[in-house]
Amino acid sequence: MSAPGMLKAGLVALLLGLAGCAGTPPPDWQLEARAALDRAVAAQLSGNDKLAALDFGRGRAALARTGRADLLARAELLRCAATLAGLVFEPCAGFAALRQDAAPAEIAYADYLQAPFADPARIALLPPAQQAVARPSRGEAADLALLQAITDPLSRLVAAAVWFRDGRASPGVMALAVETASAQGWRRPLLAWLALQRQRARAAGELDEAARLNRRMDLVTGG
Repeated sequence: MSAPGMLKAGLVALLLGLAGCAGTPPPDWQLEARAALDRAVAAQLSGNDKLAALDFGRGRAALARTGRADLLARAELLRCAATLAGLVFEPCAGFAALRQDAAPAEIAYADYLQAPFADPARIALLPPAQQAVARPSRGEAADLALLQAITDPLSRLVAAAVWFRDGRASPGVMALAVETASAQGWRRPLLAWLALQRQRARAAGELDEAARLNRRMDLVTGG
């Protein structure tokens, strides 16, 4: 299983392995699944939960036609990754129902999205970009450089969210996450990371900075 990749060009295709051979048109179920899951992830990141649920359901239905539990499991991992990117921390319930038929790499990725690894040896089961993220911190500067090296925006936000959960989100990580979400126009993660920055500014007594962040959040919400 590959790391989460870019919407359209990578996330769904890489995670689900939906790629036709050169010169061979992909079957209809692949086209339907990829289009629906692309839309679902975009809706999730924009904060439209109703549309996300509808399109995830359509994507799952297309995948179910193959009878492959591994593809359905990866679709659920896709949903969990998109949810986590918005700093929403909740169990990956859809994957749990398919866990018994999942491969070790899929199980490792699901566990990685939900909690730090208790067994470092399992890091090798993760996609390469996430393997580096799962390893112990080498300091704030090194962590930030590692995050900057992740070129795919969703993969970067997932990594930043994992570090926030694990207490490794430095101010530089927060700023990069804001920059990444802003560049993509991803409303949900942008608001979540801006709220964290505002909380940090208030705690530090930086009231002018907190007010600036609040104004930016108002712009995003249309307030």
